[in-house]
Amino acid sequence: MPDQGEFKRDTNYISDRITADGRDGWPVEAGRYRLVIARACPWANRASIVRRLLGLEEAISMGLCGPTHDERSWTFDLDPGGRDPVLGIERLQEAFFARYPDYPRGITVPSIVDVPSGQVVTNDFKQITVDFSLEWGAYHRDGAPELYPERLRDEIEDVAEKVFRDVNNGVYKAGFATSQEAYEEAYGALFSRLDWLSDRLAGQRYLVGDTITEADIRLFTTLVRFDAVYHGHFKCNRQKLSEMPVLWAYARDLFQTPGFGDTIDFGQIKEHYYVVHRNVNPTGIVPAGPELSGWLTPHGREELGGRPFGDGTPPGPPPEGERVPSLG
Repeated sequence: MPDQGEFKRDTNYISDRITADGRDGWPVEAGRYRLVIARACPWANRASIVRRLLGLEEAISMGLCGPTHDERSWTFDLDPGGRDPVLGIERLQEAFFARYPDYPRGITVPSIVDVPSGQVVTNDFKQITVDFSLEWGAYHRDGAPELYPERLRDEIEDVAEKVFRDVNNGVYKAGFATSQEAYEEAYGALFSRLDWLSDRLAGQRYLVGDTITEADIRLFTTLVRFDAVYHGHFKCNRQKLSEMPVLWAYARDLFQTPGFGDTIDFGQIKEHYYVVHRNVNPTGIVPAGPELSGWLTPHGREELGGRPFGDGTPPGPPPEGERVPSLG
């Protein structure tokens, strides 16, 4: 079939898993692995949120790439000397090449790197967060929430698949479309799904059940970037998030929940999209807006009930070296 101008995401990731029984050769061990993310990336943002909520900061360290990269790789330009202080590398690409010298695909975050060997273990963003819940239980903090409860998994995955197709990936399909037809198809699917989500969330606080689950985390990382990036940069401009009352209140509710907003750096998010995507924004100019203080305004979602952490408790403050700029 000829190219119709549609954006197609390469979803072939390194599928090795870090498990409690070590069946793939990568056993769960505190201090052995390093999670590498970029604050800018929504897929990586999921991993940083789940790690915070479950209290895995002491068990698995986190490396931070800068917001921009070239065609080769994400880089550690935020660190002194431009090198990750634990892995000692300048580019995430080095960890991929340490394991696969001819690795042919994109170098993506989040990735987990085996510190002793310097080799990448996995970059399968979806499986990483699920395994944080299911395989790293021995290192969860006291009061860690159940983000992927067995009784709700089918519903979580059903909702999350719709969200991935039309929202998480849908904004990219609109933004990177190279034909009017492909753009309009993605745009229509995106806003139809956002309307569906708005209807679903009008009477319930969270997407599945009465607590925060994986489904909410997966949606949040797109919503929090919507007005700052996707509305303008990716031409997703029927409405801003702040003009969709239910979703705006839902997103603020999560943003103000410990473990969510404290992983968000709007400056890095904007710099990444507007500087890196020169095919979309040739000048590389980064917008000064939008105004961000609205994220801290009352949302009223408590009236719907729900228990954010179920029988658990909120996480404590982020570690000193992992704090993001405050909006307050």
